[in-house]
Amino acid sequence: MADEILLTQEGYDKLEAERDELVSVRRKEVSERLKEAISYGDLSENAEYDAAKNEQAELEERIHRLETMMRNAKIINEDEVTGEYVNVGLRVTVEDVDSKESMDFIIVGSTEADPFAEPAKISNESEVGKNLLGKKIGETVEITVPDGILHYRVTAISKE
Repeated sequence: MADEILLTQEGYDKLEAERDELVSVRRKEVSERLKEAISYGDLSENAEYDAAKNEQAELEERIHRLETMMRNAKIINEDEVTGEYVNVGLRVTVEDVDSKESMDFIIVGSTEADPFAEPAKISNESEVGKNLLGKKIGETVEITVPDGILHYRVTAISKE
């Protein structure tokens, strides 16, 4: 069995919307391109047919991947998350102990991670996310990353 995938309700809804779009719209578009390419005749030297078949295979793979993620999803019930400890679905503000810089993160499941979002959405499986989970306001955590060691102090925890 595949691993459980942690998602917020928003993340699950995005996966579902993408899957619905691929199934109801993109499948028809690819099918039309395939029919058109077949109409050109000899399939052995038909680049349009090869391209359409490849696109169809990639589309079906993405649909399958999305459906697998949705089947294995565990949706975080935000009502059960208190905000006393850092947890998936919560916003956490940390201060870099060395530089005194303050940063906000939202801890999400790995499929929802977006480090360029504002605030950054970091995976609960990343080194930073994993080490922040379960911490309370005031606690300091040491995190080993490729660039060295980070020292973060949790200064705030909130529901978005």
